[in-house]
Amino acid sequence: MTGIIDYDAGNLRSVEKALAALGEETAISRDKDTLLRADRVILPGVGAFGDAMGRLRQYGLVEVIHQIVEKGTPFLGICLGLQLLFERSDESEGVRGLGVLPGEILRLPDDQGFKIPHMGWNSLQIAPGAKLFQGIGEGAYVYFVHSYYLKAADEKIVAASTEYAAHIHAAVERGNVFACQFHPEKSSAVGMQILRNFIRMA
Repeated sequence: MTGIIDYDAGNLRSVEKALAALGEETAISRDKDTLLRADRVILPGVGAFGDAMGRLRQYGLVEVIHQIVEKGTPFLGICLGLQLLFERSDESEGVRGLGVLPGEILRLPDDQGFKIPHMGWNSLQIAPGAKLFQGIGEGAYVYFVHSYYLKAADEKIVAASTEYAAHIHAAVERGNVFACQFHPEKSSAVGMQILRNFIRMA
């Protein structure tokens, strides 16, 4: 069973629907015991970094997420869920992220010809051996909706990158922790393969 963390940050149903299409049982929950029992856990999300961290604290989920990660349960952050795993964001100065992974979230630079927010399909440069991208060809296209992007402190955790007004670390993986800035649940067959790869990890 896959636990989907519910912290009022949207995008839960589309993730649930995509997993159901793969035959995966899910539980949308903020209950500690339910999430700790799950075979794997997903942190989706759209919205503002500071508001989201506030809700995670309000619902007592910060400690739960750290417990899930520390016990080795496969964990996937999607979009805002990726950003929250890192230390800080330009979007919400002074707000500490979860700090599960080292790095920061920066605002996409204003650059002629690039609209912000970035909404659309971009191709990925995939790191050799990236577990999340098994069976997916170099240059595969996925769907992004964001105004802020990840700059990971450790390049070795970057599983895929893309270019859009900046060099974007589009996906990361370290141990049992995985995350995508793009939306696999909205990325057609490529996205479904990414989710399939994730649910096979436990």
